[in-house]
Amino acid sequence: MEGLVRCSANYVPLSPISFLERAALVYRDQLSVVYGNVKYTWRETLIRCTKLASALSHLAISYGDVVAALIPNTPAMYELHFAVPMAGAVLCSLNIRHDSAMLSVLLQHSKAKFIFVDYQFFDTVCGALDIMSKSSSSLPNMVLVLNEQLMSVGNAMPSSRIFEYENLLATGNPECEIRRPKDEWDPIALNYTSGTTSSPKGVVYSHRGAYLNSLATVLVNEMLTRPVFLWTVPMFHCNDWCFTWGVAAQGGTNVCLRNVIAKDIFSKIADHKVTHMGGAPTVLNMIVNSPNDDKKPLPGKVVAITGGAPPTPQVLFKMEELGFAVIHGYGLTEAYGPATVCVWKPEWDTLPPNERAKIKARQGVLLLGLEEVDVKDPVTMKSVPANAKTMGEVMLRGNTIMNGYLKDEKATREAFKDGWYHSGDLGVKYPDGYIQIKDRAKDIIISGGENISSIEIESVIASHPAVLEVAVVARPDDHWGETPCAFIKLKDGISSADVTDVDIMKFCRDRLPHYMAPRTVVFEDLQQTITGKAQKYKLREKTKAMGSLNKTSKL
Repeated sequence: MEGLVRCSANYVPLSPISFLERAALVYRDQLSVVYGNVKYTWRETLIRCTKLASALSHLAISYGDVVAALIPNTPAMYELHFAVPMAGAVLCSLNIRHDSAMLSVLLQHSKAKFIFVDYQFFDTVCGALDIMSKSSSSLPNMVLVLNEQLMSVGNAMPSSRIFEYENLLATGNPECEIRRPKDEWDPIALNYTSGTTSSPKGVVYSHRGAYLNSLATVLVNEMLTRPVFLWTVPMFHCNDWCFTWGVAAQGGTNVCLRNVIAKDIFSKIADHKVTHMGGAPTVLNMIVNSPNDDKKPLPGKVVAITGGAPPTPQVLFKMEELGFAVIHGYGLTEAYGPATVCVWKPEWDTLPPNERAKIKARQGVLLLGLEEVDVKDPVTMKSVPANAKTMGEVMLRGNTIMNGYLKDEKATREAFKDGWYHSGDLGVKYPDGYIQIKDRAKDIIISGGENISSIEIESVIASHPAVLEVAVVARPDDHWGETPCAFIKLKDGISSADVTDVDIMKFCRDRLPHYMAPRTVVFEDLQQTITGKAQKYKLREKTKAMGSLNKTSKL
């Protein structure tokens, strides 16, 4: 319409910063953060974040500067999710499993001016800075987060380049003006994809995308006013699927957890009457397989949000037996975490438990805030038939997709080819529009011209009562090209003498077409990324080193 103008009254850039300000007003005396004996209200959290933003501003942090963090799920990590944007800066949350060499690469790539580090990882960061000092003249300042026992150390930091968290926060002004984004597309966070190599992919989030996805995750995961959220997903992973900001929007209580251990999960749920938690399927697996002595009855409904890797129907079924209400979603770092969710339909309630679990294992439909999700032929860009059989690439469009990859225009262009974000995940579409992931494109096993989904094989093997974890990759084969190889971790108390490779192969052949059954089985502990995904690239290196199966075996 002509004659209308946009003004400051009806256009304020969207930002999750507003969630904290509202929470401090509406829920001012409600507990915001709980961590052992440490407790803050929402009013106190706003004051602390404002003071920290002020302190950063006084140290010459300005719009667009990157502030890194290497911290587990503690109050400091939560506060940084608001304080850094409130200083106009960009939060770069780093994976606490990285070693010094990888950290040095990421700090150089991000050009971080500060790094906040938990005392547990102090030596790792010092190692990274030492590496950087040999090739870079500009090193980030360090802010050390100490526990209560080490607080006295903060009064005598060994270098002018090192600050102590609480001391730095104390220098801030609680009345300072918050730096809001000049444009809602301004960056709020920089997240490096899991499995990062020496050529890192830094995913840039905007204030707008974070705002929209935070509200979407709250809505689809049934998070009502004043939820109690247990931090079992790392805050550094996609900013915990945007729950870092979403919990504030609902005035909830953040129950922080440094280490994810099944016994502690059950204790925290019982002590704080937790209503929501999240976790990759490995976390759910840990919960259902924990000793009975560690388990406690749930005090009420606990919604467990899972994603990061496709969960098996067996794990979903066992979680529900324990009383958890599992909500399954799918996403990527590039999509602010969750992009789809398996929205439950009442008519599925009457199905047998195993059938319900199979449906819940689907990745579902688009999240609110996202415009489109489709499964397409990546060559023709045509949608695949909705027959639950024809595979294509899962593609996304909408406001909750990343701005792009930092300093990598080529990768950004490729990711957004033809106006869609290309996920690299292969899936099928059901007649009702729900999608299901079959595999990563690079993980599909092509044997004798047949495409084999490693996820389908993993789901079958995971149903074996002796199996705790499994990952399937391709092994070279001179005759078939490649054949499935299963790496398996057995449950405690069970050895490969009790369950042999032949037992596993027969178990699969009884339940799968024979060409899909693994022809190699290796029993060992599985290395995983922090998002609960098996490090398949390492397993593929092992299978390559094994050589062709037909050269070593007549199976």
